[in-house]
This record gives sequence, C-alpha cells and structure tokens, in this order.
Amino acid sequence: MPGENLSRDEARERAALLSVDGYEVSLDLRSAVGDAGPGPRTFRSVTTIRFRCSDPGATSFADLIAPSVTAVSLNGKDLDPSEVFDGTRIVLEDLAPDNELVVDAQCAYSRTGEGMHRFVDPEDGEVYLYTQYEPADSRRVFANFEQPDLKAPFRFEVRAPEGWTVWSNGVGERHDGVWRFAETKPISTYITAVVAGPYHYVTDTYERTFEDGTRLEIPLGAMCRKGLAPHFDADDVFLVTKQGLDFFHDHFDYPYPFGKYDQAFVPEYNLGAMENPGMVTFREEFIFRGKVTQASYERRANVILHEMAHMWFGDLVTMVWWDDLWLKESFADFMGSFSMVGATRFTDGWITFANNRKAWAYRADQLPSTHPVTADIPDLEAAKLNFDGITYAKGASVLKQLVAYVGQDAFLDGARRYFKRHAYGNTRLGDLLSVLEETSGRDMTAWSRSWLQTAGVNSLTPQVLLDAEGRIDELAVVQEAPESHPELRPHRVAVGLYRRDGKGSLERYARAEADVHGARTVVTELAGAEAPELVLVNDDDLTYCKIRFDEASLATLREHLGNVTDPLARALCWSALWNLTRDALLPARDFVDLVLRFAGRESDIGVLQMLHAWARSALTHYAAPGWRAEGGRLLAEGALRELRAAAPGSQHQLTWARFFASVAAGPEDFRLLRELMEGTEKIDGLEVDQELRWAFLEPLAAHGEADERVLAAELARDDTASGKRHQVRCLAARPSAEVKAQAWAQVVESDTLSNALVEATIAGFEQPSQRELIAPYAEKYFAAIERVWRERSIQIGMDVVRGLFPSLADSTDTLAATDAWLSAHEDAPPALRRLVLEARDDLARTLRGQACDAAAAR
Repeated sequence: MPGENLSRDEARERAALLSVDGYEVSLDLRSAVGDAGPGPRTFRSVTTIRFRCSDPGATSFADLIAPSVTAVSLNGKDLDPSEVFDGTRIVLEDLAPDNELVVDAQCAYSRTGEGMHRFVDPEDGEVYLYTQYEPADSRRVFANFEQPDLKAPFRFEVRAPEGWTVWSNGVGERHDGVWRFAETKPISTYITAVVAGPYHYVTDTYERTFEDGTRLEIPLGAMCRKGLAPHFDADDVFLVTKQGLDFFHDHFDYPYPFGKYDQAFVPEYNLGAMENPGMVTFREEFIFRGKVTQASYERRANVILHEMAHMWFGDLVTMVWWDDLWLKESFADFMGSFSMVGATRFTDGWITFANNRKAWAYRADQLPSTHPVTADIPDLEAAKLNFDGITYAKGASVLKQLVAYVGQDAFLDGARRYFKRHAYGNTRLGDLLSVLEETSGRDMTAWSRSWLQTAGVNSLTPQVLLDAEGRIDELAVVQEAPESHPELRPHRVAVGLYRRDGKGSLERYARAEADVHGARTVVTELAGAEAPELVLVNDDDLTYCKIRFDEASLATLREHLGNVTDPLARALCWSALWNLTRDALLPARDFVDLVLRFAGRESDIGVLQMLHAWARSALTHYAAPGWRAEGGRLLAEGALRELRAAAPGSQHQLTWARFFASVAAGPEDFRLLRELMEGTEKIDGLEVDQELRWAFLEPLAAHGEADERVLAAELARDDTASGKRHQVRCLAARPSAEVKAQAWAQVVESDTLSNALVEATIAGFEQPSQRELIAPYAEKYFAAIERVWRERSIQIGMDVVRGLFPSLADSTDTLAATDAWLSAHEDAPPALRRLVLEARDDLARTLRGQACDAAAAR
C-alpha cells in the first residue's frame, strides 16, 4: 500500500504543521472470542483526536491500517470514508486552527505480533490479546499521527469479554462492563499499549522515601497466561524490578514518572520486550518451564532493567525521528548492564556484555549495511531494520567508553540535566551532547564524529620489542580500519601483561591505560616490564574494537587459554579468537580444537553457552566441507565427555547436555538421547525435564530417528503452546523431501501460520545435516522473496528473507545467484535489498573461512 511506508520528510512536514492535544481511544474487543465468520476477525476502534494546525486551510493526513472505516468526521463534518481513506491514510483537508477528528473503524486482529495480536491457547482454548507497535503499528489499532515527535496524552477505554481483565499504560477501573484508564502523560503513539484476557496476575508494591521526605509508592504487577502460572517466579521478577527502581532513583534524580509498573509476559512475541510506560511487555519464554542456567536468569534481569531504563531514556525523553533511535536503545542497552552489575546478584554482567552483546555488534558492524550509531533513516521500513547490533550493542559499547572518557559522575549528571530539561519532549543528538559538555567540560564534537557518526570497527594489535635482557623495550598498539570505513578513532584502552605463575596460572602482572590515537601509539608506561607471554589490548573491555594478538600471545593462548584466571580477560580472549575465525585468520578446526580443550574449564556459564554456539557455527559455516564429518564427531565426543565429567545437577552439566544433543552425530549418540528420554539410561544428576526432552527430540527428528508418530506422542505429553512450537520445529526438521516441501509451502506460499509457528518452521527447515535435501530451495528462494515482501507483513517478510536464505548451499554458485538477484532487482525495496546484501556478505565470509580451514589441512 503506497502510504504504509511513512517517510522522514513526510513526518517532518507534518510535525511542523500539527500539534496534538490529546487522544481518546475506545476499543471493543468482545469479538476476540466466539465465531468470527468470513473474512478477517476484526474489532471496533473509535478514536477522537484533538489537534492544532499552524497553517489554517492546509492539508495533512492521519494514519490507520484497517480493513474498513465506518465513519470519519472532521470538525463536525462527516467525510466519505471511500474518498478520504485509502487503506493506510486518512486525508485531512482545509484544517482549522483547532481541530477534532473522529474515526470509527474496523481494525484487524493480528497473527504476526504486529498491532493487536490474538492468541488462542491450545491447552485450554482461552484467548489472550496484547499490542506491539514499535516502530509504527499502533495505526493497526487506532487512528493516529504515527511518528514519535507528535506526543500527546492518551485516554483509553476498552470493552472486553466477561471474565477478562484489561490493562493499559494508566491505572484502569471497570464500570458497567467498560474498562476506563487514567489519562497518560504526553507519550508517543508507539509506546501506548493494551493487554487483555484471562491472564494470571500477581501484585506487589515498590516504596521509596527520598531525602527530602517525599514518599513514592508504585503499584507493581506481573502477568502471564494461566497455563504458565505454575512456572511463574513472579517474586524474582519483582525483586529485580525493585532493585532497578532503587538504582535508577539513586542515579537519575528523577522519580519514575508513569504511576504504576505492570509487566506482562505474553505469547508469540517478536521481540525480547517493549518499554510501554506502565505496561511493559516481554516474550513469555522468560518464564522458564524447565531447569535453566543462571545465564537465563541474568538475561531476564538484563531485559527487565533495559526496559526500565527506557522509562527515562525513550519514554520520558524521546527521539524526534528514528535516526536517533540510539538515544533510547543504546542507553537502555548500556544501562541494563550498568544497573544489573550495580544493583542485582548478577555482578559479572560485564563479562556477558563483552562476550555476547559485543559479538552481535562486531558482526553487524562488518556487514555492508553497517551504519553510524546515529543512522540515516529515510522511512519506516529502514527504521524497522535498524533495531540491530549497531543501534543496541555498539551504541552501548560506545557509551561504556564515553563513561570512561568523561567520567561516571559527569555522565550521570548529564543524564539528570537531560531528563529535567527535556521531560515529555523530543530530542536529537545535539541535545545530549550539550549537557555532557556542560557536565564534563570536554568538547564532545570530535568524540561524537568519530564514535557516533562513522561506521566500522577498528582492530588493535600489540607490537612488542624486547631488549637484550628480555624486558620490554617498546610496546605499541597498532590501529587498523577496513578500506570501506577507514576511520581511525580515539580509544581509551587498558593494556594488560600476563604470564604464568609457579602454578601455571596466567596472571596479569602489569597494566597501563593509554589513549590510542592514529595508526600507532606507544604505551610508555610498560617500557622496562618483564617480557609477557600474553599481551591483552583492551583489557577490562574499556573500548569497542576487535582485539588482535602478536604471534607470541597467540601461541600462548593455543596452549594455555584455560589458564587465564580472570574470567573477563578469558572472555575477551575467546571473543578475539572467534573474530579471528570469522575473519578467516584462524582455521575453524583450530577454534573447534580450542573449545574441545579449554571450554570444559570455563567457569562463566554464559561464556560457555556462547562457546558452544560459536563451535557449532564454526563447524557448520567455516570448516572445510571435507572436515565437517570429522569435526562433528570430535565435537560430539568432546561434549559427551564433558557431560559425564560435569558436577551432577550443575548448570554446567545441563549446558553440556544441551550442547551434546545439538551436535549428536552418530547412532550411539542418538541411542543415548533416546535412552535418556526413556529413563533406561541415566547420567547422575541430569534431570530430563520436558524442555530437555524437546531438545533431545530435535536432533533425533532431523536424523530420521523420531517420526511423526513419536512427535505426536510427545505433543500429547506436552499439549501446550510451548509444546506445539517445539513439535512444529521438529516436524519440519525431518529428513524428507515431502516434509521440506510442506514446510516451505506453509511459510512461503501461505499465511495461515502465526508468527511463532513461522519462526519454528523455518528453524526446523534449516538443518546443517540436510544440505543436499534443501539445495533445490535456493532457486525457489530468489524467485519468491520479492512477492513475499510485497504480500506479507514486514515482520514475516524479514523472518522469511533472513531465515530461508540458502546459507547452507555454501558455494560460489549460490554467491553468483545472490549477485544475479541483486543486479536484477536494483529497484527492489531498500529494506529487502539490505537483507539480501547482509546474507550475501555472510555467505562470502563463509567461503573465505572454508578456504582458510582447507589450507590448514594441507
């Protein structure tokens, strides 16, 4: 539809013309239950918008994506919906200085997680609703001006089926069958929210008395589907929530501004979570049905705190347009780890950040679609794709460095001034930089240009010269940048020197901080130090860069990586080795060997899980094809060895059990998985709960060891929404041409599956052990994607284009086919071309990695 992809220029023009005074939105959701009849299932949405126009007589438009509009009136005059509504926009002509628009529409329930999502629980038939809007899907639920800088207060009222509870951003009460909610503060359309259904709801209260005697009391709520209630550890959710509120009140000097604080864990959610003020929504997978490691609880705590930081960075103060998306996401990503380490039991959160979040950023920053942290976002499709590793993790890494650059006190003082100066308003980059200049006394212009307004990642490599006595004569840091993004940046780094002590442990014995500028910087403080076995540039992870090693350090890691005693230093070494593998500088088989020899000694469970993911990726993508079978056998043997050696009942044991299942390679492995499920074989301390059963079943299904009958029996055992997703993935994983054809048709040729089942089907379809079976779909992919992008929602389009790219057909022929498609479709939507370009870059990297690994075998 021509009007669906709102441009920045259109938004800028509309913001200059209009100011919004308030919304009243009335939704009738009683149609969510019962028979829907033919056509899309819809609900009634009536919106009243009061707004001003700075140029009386001008023409503008409101946004609405709906199957039909019943009535439109502007300033008391009825307009013909067939003339003013085109499916995405309502034309508003001859505007007065003060205006009132009323739109009565039939809006569609969603099955894609966009707009008003409707979910039917297969366990009990109950219906659950929730909204998800970012960046621009509130127009699927009510008429509005869908851009972040046209903020306004909102009043919602909702009619819902009997027995349901309804929540929104404000406090709600039910009278005469209608839920009415308190008016919000001025907020953007994309963070309004409605959650409705027979949710299981738990309450608590946060209380705080400030130094001036002011008392703050915040009602807390947490909810999930009734079927998940037995697994819902709301006490831990509330514990982290209260710790976060204490932390942000201590550091922001601006009381939480949105009244209540509800948190809903909802089904079939596309994101991790969404920061709707007073009504935060999360994917329900954060409620754990089985035993998980502390890394899962840490991840949930980080997301809770990330969304909470948004209450200030994003909700209270909002970017003008999506170019400055980083003003909320980078800050929330940084603050999530900063507050988690400072306020919760997860005090090693920076290790996870260094190893996990930065890996996401490094990958994104080396794609052809990389962009500055402050991006050029011409339209909404581009905005949707910019919720990426640059905007989140690189931006957060840059902010971590900024804190080191200006000092933590100056940084937080700047944040406090920023909130007070721009509360309930919209900002750009310069608004934040100006307060940081005030509080730090530093000129932020050069720093901003280097770190926020240029793209690409630098590599830092140590150069060590020794004197005749074996001491350091000179230690320098060499900075490099790729040809595509040649910017050399200022880095504040710590350089650590390590060597083995009498017990063989690799310990740091010297450390110096330095400001790295240009191509080569000498670290004078380390001259005269005894010769190191390992030089770690960016020790303590102060800057954002790819770490490289000198030859002596790399040789040390090959033999003694497991002896690095500091967990953060060890995580940084692992991350650097993975980057070397991805850059085709370290053979994949060497990385796999390092994992096999040293991962069993990894104490940090989050790092261990990351190593497992990287090892699988190394084998699947970067290993020479001729070595894959051998590498797979070695990984399976190593995983089983570590599983049997792990402490009974430990999280390490669980992690190795899951990894063993994911790399199981032969008949003996499959027999063990079956026997563990049946209880005829046991590993002391390993509890094979329902979630672990499904983890064991997927490789069995993928290798033809579990058929449709077995999977149906498992679903009968776990007849839940979660069980259905697992079963669908396993069904699509089976090694059969007929199965693959059916899975492809369900995702590509039909739109009957919900977003969650599309995701599960794609995950099952792509099996590394089935390269030949799915090879014919490479040609089908390029024939289908433009139509899929045109006909399906952007979320489903993204899932299909990313998930079904023929990455396992890793040959120069597939690379040539990708290039041919790109050449023939230069006029394709830019967002679609970006996804294909990214996949093409990954494929080219795969082929370089395989060549590197093959060369190592000669």
